[in-house]
Amino acid sequence: MKLSALLTPELVVHPLRATDKWDVIRQITRAAVEAGALPETRFDTVHDALVTREKSMTTGMEHGIAIPHAAVDGIEEVIAILAIAPDGVPFDTLDGEPARIVVGLIIPREKKLLHIKTLAEIAKLLSREEIRTALVETDSPEQVVAVVRERDCEIA
Repeated sequence: MKLSALLTPELVVHPLRATDKWDVIRQITRAAVEAGALPETRFDTVHDALVTREKSMTTGMEHGIAIPHAAVDGIEEVIAILAIAPDGVPFDTLDGEPARIVVGLIIPREKKLLHIKTLAEIAKLLSREEIRTALVETDSPEQVVAVVRERDCEIA
């Protein structure tokens, strides 16, 4: 599933101001609740699943990207939250660089194949330096969504 199909301005945190990856995970989970994508009653379950996944192995990639994700019981649809941290956030990335683009994914546990395909689509989108640069240079959630939609179509 493409990121553009999942994203609305309400699911974008921009600018993200966080102290570390645990703060990022809390903020993206909170953003999912505030956007109406995740019921408040599921906050702790989803937050704990993301933290548990992160403790098992970092989801901090290279080039300023982190993709914290978790498969969760009782979730009906994939939820994506995109956070842009222009100044970067320490995230234990593979290359040691701070994360500037964070994509949080909450995926129904029973949809394993969709989980893998969605991660692959996001990795393909963010593998291009010009897309990463365009995202970090945006000024608003609406601009972030516009960049993702435009660039996702180019890659199709």
